[in-house]
Amino acid sequence: MKKLKGFLAVALAVMMAVSLTACGGESKPTSSAKKDMSSAKSSSGAVTSETSSASKSGTGSTASVAGEEKYAIVLKTQSSQFWQDMKAGIEEEAAKLGVKVDVQSGNTEDDVEGQVQVLENFVSTGEYKAIGVAPISDVNLNNAIAEGCSKGIVFIDIDEKIDAKALGELGGGLYAYVATDNKEVGETGAGELLKQVGNNAEVAIIEGKAGALSGEQRRDGAKAAFEAAGAKLVDSQPADWDRTKAMDVATNMISANPNLKAIYCCNDTMAMGAVEAVKKSGKDIKVCGTDGNDDAIKAVADGELAATVAQNPKLVGATALNLMVKAVKENAKPEAGAEVTQTGIAAVLITKDNAKEYLK
Repeated sequence: MKKLKGFLAVALAVMMAVSLTACGGESKPTSSAKKDMSSAKSSSGAVTSETSSASKSGTGSTASVAGEEKYAIVLKTQSSQFWQDMKAGIEEEAAKLGVKVDVQSGNTEDDVEGQVQVLENFVSTGEYKAIGVAPISDVNLNNAIAEGCSKGIVFIDIDEKIDAKALGELGGGLYAYVATDNKEVGETGAGELLKQVGNNAEVAIIEGKAGALSGEQRRDGAKAAFEAAGAKLVDSQPADWDRTKAMDVATNMISANPNLKAIYCCNDTMAMGAVEAVKKSGKDIKVCGTDGNDDAIKAVADGELAATVAQNPKLVGATALNLMVKAVKENAKPEAGAEVTQTGIAAVLITKDNAKEYLK
């Protein structure tokens, strides 16, 4: 754990220094304290009276500290550890920066209407100088973003890459994009599986939700790594980020492909479902997940899961908030439709050899 904390602290410090130098900012953000990958203690559910009046649907909370600047962030959901951790990282960074941030989301990763409503509510209040968004798809929030841009609100894209061209056709633009390099994540996971089963093995991929760019990029990265090594990709199917669906998909894959040796899953929730299917089959099939959730790391340490490629959602969230604050200080005016350079957050491969270092 000490290694991870040190890695994350240095990563955030370097990220912010590079960002400020590249964009010519004069003010430096408060130095970040060490961060870990523990899950947020806040619970998801109905909006409480402590939440901003802008939030009339979805789930969320408000982090309030002294200061006049006010920001908002719309996540995909708060029902999984990944997004709970991101929310915690945002709120911790808000306290350090001395700003107020309202964090809201839809109820699930399928709640497109709920997420749109949350953003429309934020935009309509006129209270926020900058808003961060982690859209469910690359276009589902574009209309609301364009409306906000027309009112002078600056937008930061988080995790799911927005179709900048489609947004530009509506008159909207983005200031920055913060995310893990998802293609590299998929390549890393697939590469580890091949180390364990051999380059010529039969392999499969369990994808996320169809149309979700982050999942598609992980899938494409894994597919490229498998193909480059000469492995035989026998199947690739979506399971909508869901554990039960992933278990069913994996069961069918195992039944249809008796020589299957490895499955790469585009998140840990699905990986845990695939592990259940493997156990029931009685076969030796290696499974790799993505995200670095607590239960997945434990499963890796116990030898049930071959590996997980751990993202750092707390650092993603903290970095996004810092960029929002910077954009407001610069009085940034993003160009409509312009592509923005990704601010990449490094991922970490967790295997049985190092899993104990990351256990809580």
